[in-house]
Amino acid sequence: MSIYSPAQDWFKAPSGGERAWIGLALLWCVVLTLAMPYWHFKGKQNSTGESYAVEPMKFMERVDRFVQTNKVGEEMGTAVVEPSPGGDAYLQAQMWRWSPILKLRKGQTYRLHISSLDLQHGFSLQPVNMNFQVLPGYDHVLTVTPTEAGEYHIICNEYCGIGHHTMTGKIIVDE
Repeated sequence: MSIYSPAQDWFKAPSGGERAWIGLALLWCVVLTLAMPYWHFKGKQNSTGESYAVEPMKFMERVDRFVQTNKVGEEMGTAVVEPSPGGDAYLQAQMWRWSPILKLRKGQTYRLHISSLDLQHGFSLQPVNMNFQVLPGYDHVLTVTPTEAGEYHIICNEYCGIGHHTMTGKIIVDE
């Protein structure tokens, strides 16, 4: 509440350049409003929608079995695994690491199971710019088909504590 009342004729209708900017802003709002449903259904950035409740320790046991069955090497203390094309691949988030390192084949489809053992993490696959929230207690299943060979880095984009900046992982796609 102000100390003084404004003058009787304080409001002036927008004119000139101010009207143009307001019109441009309103037009942009309409464009973005129409684009949202289009990108939701046609944008191919949404997950398959599969998600299952899972106890974090049960998910960790599945990941351990997956690693024992499919391990092909090790990189800086982290297992490198190569799942069968068309099969399931597992990736777990835990303060402050992603494991294991996945080795996939270009053009093959995999069901990628992702979960967290402790708290919410963000799965950001670079340079693809694929982003997904990973929550403890849920097995999120993403159907992925790599289209280009190379190394893809996983970065946690949800602040998860003091070691957040070190939480990286890797997916290797071979021909």
